Amino acid sequence: MAEKSFPNPHEIEAIPGTEGWERMYPYHYRFTTKDKEREAYENNMFWFNDGLHYPEPMYPFDIIWDEAWFLALSQFNTRIFMIPPALGVDHRIINGNVYISPVPVADPEEIQKRIPLFMERAGYYYENWNTLHDQWEKKMKGVISDMENIEFPPLPQMEDISVVKNGLGTSSGYHLLNKYDKLIDLGILCWQYHFEFLNLAYASYVTFVDFCKKAFPDIPLQKITQMVAGIDVILYRPDEELKKLAKLAVEFDLVSRIGNDGKDVKDVIASLQGSENGKKWITAWEKAKYPWFYISTGTGWYHHDVSWNDNLNIPLSSIRIYIEKLIAGKNIDRPVEAVRQERENLIKEYRSLLKTDQDRKTFDQLHGTSELVVPFAENHMFYVENWFHSVFWNKMREVAAILSDHKFINGTEDIWYLSRSEIKEALWDLVTAWATGTKGYGPLHWPEEIAWRKGVYRKFKENIPVPAVGKPPEVISEPFTIVLWGITNESMAAWARLKEIGDPDKVNEIEGFAGSPGVVEGIARVCRSVKDIGELKEGEILVAPTTSPSWAPVFQKIKAVITDVGGIMCHAAIVCREYGMPAVVGTGQATTIIKSGMKIKVNGDTGRIYIER
Repeated sequence: MAEKSFPNPHEIEAIPGTEGWERMYPYHYRFTTKDKEREAYENNMFWFNDGLHYPEPMYPFDIIWDEAWFLALSQFNTRIFMIPPALGVDHRIINGNVYISPVPVADPEEIQKRIPLFMERAGYYYENWNTLHDQWEKKMKGVISDMENIEFPPLPQMEDISVVKNGLGTSSGYHLLNKYDKLIDLGILCWQYHFEFLNLAYASYVTFVDFCKKAFPDIPLQKITQMVAGIDVILYRPDEELKKLAKLAVEFDLVSRIGNDGKDVKDVIASLQGSENGKKWITAWEKAKYPWFYISTGTGWYHHDVSWNDNLNIPLSSIRIYIEKLIAGKNIDRPVEAVRQERENLIKEYRSLLKTDQDRKTFDQLHGTSELVVPFAENHMFYVENWFHSVFWNKMREVAAILSDHKFINGTEDIWYLSRSEIKEALWDLVTAWATGTKGYGPLHWPEEIAWRKGVYRKFKENIPVPAVGKPPEVISEPFTIVLWGITNESMAAWARLKEIGDPDKVNEIEGFAGSPGVVEGIARVCRSVKDIGELKEGEILVAPTTSPSWAPVFQKIKAVITDVGGIMCHAAIVCREYGMPAVVGTGQATTIIKSGMKIKVNGDTGRIYIER
């Protein structure tokens, strides 16, 4: 592939009217020509748009999670577990969009030196996985509990007399600053734990894939993924809770009260209070809400990705979908046993092809480890991106309410246009003004600055970001990049071919990853966010930038899934394998090329999509 397939990162110009946008984000995220060494490094790296996590531009505050994993993923690769061929993942921003680049270990001798270190350190985790994982769950629940207990009351006109009589020696202003620091620190700590196991889970899986591809040169990639399908993960639990509530509604003869007429959840609950069965259903509903309704309606990475608990009409709507299926006599359960049987058949089939006892032993060890660790690749998402993030965003809204009360911002939702460090500065301004009985400078500064940033952000959203910039590497070895984002030499070549065609209307075939096997034809439905999934009709093919756990009920309606981003271990690929439906992921630009209503063919065996024009 020619080096000029992707633009130079330093040649991307600011969108007219957004000049100066860089001040909205951490300064070290900028591409720069000020230093020749850094400029040369940036030119020679391959930076791809992280649409898997960020399907839209970043708000200045929301980038906190990108900062958190910038540190956390990289440190475990580079400084803790010493993954042999891969260092960290570097980050930059172009016009509000995050671009990332895996950093390889360039020296072959250094890779060899890192192997025994990795075997010792990672080996300890693999050998003690269950014990350490139980410990991890306790840590995560502790972090969430600590966050839930933080409260941000308004600053008082006068401190309570108890401050004097108990000799506290501190003020509400000090505690506001302290609690904000604690909230931010818990967020960063949560993301430290996020990657404690995740790199190892993916590294183990990549090692198993590598062995299979060498041992069975003709094996389709999805056959390898099917060997770890049928896994039991808690990320499916929220959806299972909805199914249980749907079945209970049918059993208790409550279908008419829950209805399919879009009746508000408050009215539904009120009507159910009138019968014993209704009260029993409400008890089950209330029990499911904590923690299983802390499931984000998006990726969880944006403040506007509200959880089910923030809008209970969302899970209620999904329950109605399941009730409708049950009444029609359809099975709403995942075909777990069929998937597991297929898994066992494939393991037996491919294992029998191995010629030596040593190869069979290696196969058993690598597969066993993958089967052990792969569930974590999904489980961590419930604790972090869903439960923790859902609570965190609302805690930040409590901070925003204080800033709004003191006229620093014009409403709570304006807080997202400030960075975490700018909020701390604003809080210092606010509490010192409160302490001295004067007017802070913030009301003179932030509303005007936020108005400008809102205009910049609108222009960012109107812009379609380039999929990648820089120089494609000869070989990609960083495990996350391969299995999660789906960035390989082959996928980069496919992106480049689409770019060479230029006009999306002239593209008749798209290549991606064979995420889940099967071949189907049908009508496409492009859904860019959870707001669009209500438009999905029975038997359509979902085309999306990416999917999230809250989309699970739509898998009852669709034939197949296509995504712009993601590799064989992304959420869409995993869920499709569990539901036994085809998926092609990591296509790069499917949502740009495919339009709703188009007739398309999805081949989940080869990773190809054919458009009928």
